[in-house]
Amino acid sequence: MNAVLRPQPEPVQAREMTLADLDAVMAVEQAVYPFPWSRGNFVDSLAAGHVTRVLHGADGSLLGYSVALPGVDEMHLLNLTVAPGAEGRGLARGLLDALVARCRDEHRALLWLEVRESNQRARAIYRRYGFQDVGLRRGYYPAAVRREDAIVMRLTVQDGAGDALD
Repeated sequence: MNAVLRPQPEPVQAREMTLADLDAVMAVEQAVYPFPWSRGNFVDSLAAGHVTRVLHGADGSLLGYSVALPGVDEMHLLNLTVAPGAEGRGLARGLLDALVARCRDEHRALLWLEVRESNQRARAIYRRYGFQDVGLRRGYYPAAVRREDAIVMRLTVQDGAGDALD
């Protein structure tokens, strides 16, 4: 018998974001986006009690993070980012899984997000996850020449029995 050895995924530590994470978060944010969130955006999100998550590798490096705004019966994903070099390892899916689990625990039936119209990679990830395009926000994102439209996407969160939460 021939065995194929596959590299084992690096262990990932997941926890809520804190102010102590912000230097690393800002470094990733600025490396990934031409128009990154400001440090103040993250500070305000933490102060407001938004739902946050950071992923760290075994070496302590920041691999990804997410920020979501809880609402009445719903959650709004504001930022989901995977660090350069950490893409393609299922980290975005892991962040989404954790957020959907939180939605279920808190009986939030819908998860909303906006994504740049040009961000085909993210849109594909969200579609594979089950999000549906439900709208368009014209001129939502800053851009170099003119503001870019956002695609509004929605996921109906299911309970353990497969029913939509009410």
